[in-house]
Amino acid sequence: MKIGDQVRFLNEIGGGRVAGFQGKNIVLVEDADGFQVPMLMTEVVVVGEEDYGTKHLIEVRGDRKEEIEIRDKQSGQEAVQTDSEPENKPVTFKAKPVERRGGDRLSAYLAFVPMDMKELTQTRFESYLINDSNYYMRYVFMTGENNAWTVRAEGELEPNTKEYIEEFGREDLNGLEHCCVQLIAYKREKPFMLKPAVNAQVNVDTVKFYKLHAFRENDFFEQPALIYTIIENDVQKIKV
Repeated sequence: MKIGDQVRFLNEIGGGRVAGFQGKNIVLVEDADGFQVPMLMTEVVVVGEEDYGTKHLIEVRGDRKEEIEIRDKQSGQEAVQTDSEPENKPVTFKAKPVERRGGDRLSAYLAFVPMDMKELTQTRFESYLINDSNYYMRYVFMTGENNAWTVRAEGELEPNTKEYIEEFGREDLNGLEHCCVQLIAYKREKPFMLKPAVNAQVNVDTVKFYKLHAFRENDFFEQPALIYTIIENDVQKIKV
């Protein structure tokens, strides 16, 4: 394998041109957008040089997969592929999240969604955190009053998913005026580019919850939502 070779990934869709190397085990693969992805050399193969051993390895790995889940943020469709196993056998395999092109730049959002858009003056709301990237995100969601902060939710966001936080009514809006979202991004079982931790305070305009036009069409929900950008394409939009 040398610089300039065309390669493809063994364990996921994609590939590109070899742009360089890091040490003895890492190869930098440049995709069609010019973005370089660090990969283990054992996880890529030069196009046109797949030997029987490589093909056999792919087939064996394919046989071990019990479920493949593909997330699509725009259509929300899910495709699941399962092999034939006894019905009483517990499923212990969890498919790796499918990465998408351009998803290695961090984007995350805080969203508020009316539960009944037709009854905006009376409806309750749901809050969500959205991870629109190929990274896992460890998160903490807090609300503050003066200098005192309270954790409302914490956990892990999988790549290219959204997570429900809580349901609330207008009587709870005063407690949501000052929010803070902290994020740490990482990948599992593969090399990745290090991202700075995110610490973003969000000043929620509670008046917007009374205005129909404040809730807009978006790529993440079927219904209109009020969305605050925490970070987008690696650029933090809301400063501390």
